Amino acid sequence: MTIDLIFNGANLFVLPFWALIIFLPNWKVTRKIMESFIPFVLLAILYLYLLISSITPESAAALSNPTLPDIAKFFGEESAAATGWIHFLVMDLFVGRWIYWEGQRTGVWTVHSIILCLFAGPFGLLSHILTYLISRKFFGNPTDETTSTPTVEKVSTINN
Repeated sequence: MTIDLIFNGANLFVLPFWALIIFLPNWKVTRKIMESFIPFVLLAILYLYLLISSITPESAAALSNPTLPDIAKFFGEESAAATGWIHFLVMDLFVGRWIYWEGQRTGVWTVHSIILCLFAGPFGLLSHILTYLISRKFFGNPTDETTSTPTVEKVSTINN
């Protein structure tokens, strides 16, 4: 299997999950699919495969105490760049899934944050946190606080 095929396949693999949480968030099938960890397990296995196959003794030594030039050199190789990209795909989708479930649980509008997360994960996460805080300030508490999913409020309370 070539790196190009893995890269393109992984990109296509995540798109249906994003489409479901963006376009059909309240559909029973979307909820059922997004309950599963299977997409993340599959992507994590692919990531592990690429990571193991892209590490050389030289890159392992350089990455054990990384410098910016070492990281740039490492990601200059196709297999390492694909490994990094799969990392982005799985983590962005995981954060997008969390945002989706927070929206389902609290009733806070999330589609804009999920779209931003698709293209720039941390920006989508920040967008959701700000949307949650603004919604809470202007529209009251979220509608359902019965689940154990950590919210911004719970996390800030824990950290204080």
